[in-house]
Amino acid sequence: MTFHATVLTLYPEMFPGPLGVSLAGRAMAEGKWAIDIVQIRDFAADKHRTVDDTPAGGGAGMVLRVDVLAKAIDHAREGGASRPVIALTPRGKPLTQARVRELADGPGVILLCGRFEGFDERIFEGRAVEEVSVGDIVLSGGEPAALMLLDACIRLLPGVMGAPSSGSEESFENGLLEYPHYTRPQEWEGRTIPEVLRSGDHAKIASWRKRRSEDDTRSRRPDLWERHTGARVQSASGAQREVQDD
Repeated sequence: MTFHATVLTLYPEMFPGPLGVSLAGRAMAEGKWAIDIVQIRDFAADKHRTVDDTPAGGGAGMVLRVDVLAKAIDHAREGGASRPVIALTPRGKPLTQARVRELADGPGVILLCGRFEGFDERIFEGRAVEEVSVGDIVLSGGEPAALMLLDACIRLLPGVMGAPSSGSEESFENGLLEYPHYTRPQEWEGRTIPEVLRSGDHAKIASWRKRRSEDDTRSRRPDLWERHTGARVQSASGAQREVQDD
């Protein structure tokens, strides 16, 4: 089954962009995934192809019109109603690796890229649109976020990555950050590869990697560590400690 992506955007020339090269590009050439680009302006009703208007209640910027968006979504859903429609917006639910895997296991996705001040709120309920954020940042449009989401999905499609284990031993797959990696040269500017990784003892290597994964997650991403363990990380006298939730 081919993973089918449809992108609704005001800037079709941004696609496939980086998805046309490397792993994603080869996978597309091999028919593992396909992409359709839909120009939102094609669904505007007036001769000027207007897609936005001023915010109700006043304020700066412009808002994408719900009637134009609805027509674009209805068009994209023709023949593919089972694909979820996702709007890329900083107001959305944070994208997770678990959600990416769900999408990659499905028939594909319809992505709605915003611009200006965003979308008329009525589109989300009126067309069952899922709101997704790729981070606590604001972009000039949803296109870079759409590229990010698609890349995350495509690399998980069967046959895209060389080693089957490549996708299962990465950050976020088990709720933790991935352990650090090293390669030749053995010594660089006085810094050496940890001895355990040169020992050939696979049990010790696995134990070291697990411990580093846990330690790095605890120190760098206490939010992930809290979800992983059910513990709350607090600061006490400048140091971090774990406190079990009551």
